[in-house]
Amino acid sequence: MAFEVNDNADDVMSEINMTPLVDVMLVLLIIFMIAIPVVQHAVKVELPRTSSTRDKTPPDNLQLAVDAQGQFFLGKQAIAADDLEEALRLHAAKDPQPHLYIRGDKKVPYEHVAQAMTAAQRSGLTKIGFVTEGSKP
Repeated sequence: MAFEVNDNADDVMSEINMTPLVDVMLVLLIIFMIAIPVVQHAVKVELPRTSSTRDKTPPDNLQLAVDAQGQFFLGKQAIAADDLEEALRLHAAKDPQPHLYIRGDKKVPYEHVAQAMTAAQRSGLTKIGFVTEGSKP
């Protein structure tokens, strides 16, 4: 009979024993499965109810156009530059506040568009957008 004698005590163990690792992971899994439902329902709070609900009506869209000559149009009505801020202030007082869309002709000087933006800001309007045309393919 031939026996192999392992005299090398310096050999490195190349296999990892997975059994303790699996045992620890299963114990942690069981602990978390028990603890999570307790944490979710630990404190019961009765939330207050509102007595009145606010209407969820969408805000109006307000169109402000500036033509090539620098004339302002609020909706389809022409308006003087001096009266623009006051007219926008009346719309800014509404609840919900309307969205203002500024349409400027491509030939209008920028100062007229900037004047419209300044009037909108001073009137208290907070939702301001610009209307442009997309490029044609």
